[in-house]
Amino acid sequence: MAAAKEVPLVYSCSGCSSAAQIANGLALRLDKEGIAEMSCIAGVGGDVEPLVKVAKSGREILALDGCPLQCVKKCLARHGLNPSQHFILTRVGVKKRFHSNYDEPDIGKVYEQIVSALPERRGEDFRP
Repeated sequence: MAAAKEVPLVYSCSGCSSAAQIANGLALRLDKEGIAEMSCIAGVGGDVEPLVKVAKSGREILALDGCPLQCVKKCLARHGLNPSQHFILTRVGVKKRFHSNYDEPDIGKVYEQIVSALPERRGEDFRP
């Protein structure tokens, strides 16, 4: 596993829809597997200084938004940050449902799409 400083930060939506929970599940899995280090987007959006400092550390940022509202991207933008990679899950086939859990296979399908799109998986630098 790569050292944490060598992997991108990942921020995910964790709202109330199934798409949001899939985004959160993806971020947890990327963190667990050492592909990215998950950090707290609520803290960034809430101006929690230690968490804003992490976001502004210069590391690559992977943003996982559940839907077109793009809450993750907007929280980052409040601090002048643009993600190196940004995924809106409803644009890759995830259905946004309220009052509904997601199935673990839903994460697996999207996970493969996300990981295969990451530049370091293609032998490139992370920055676009």
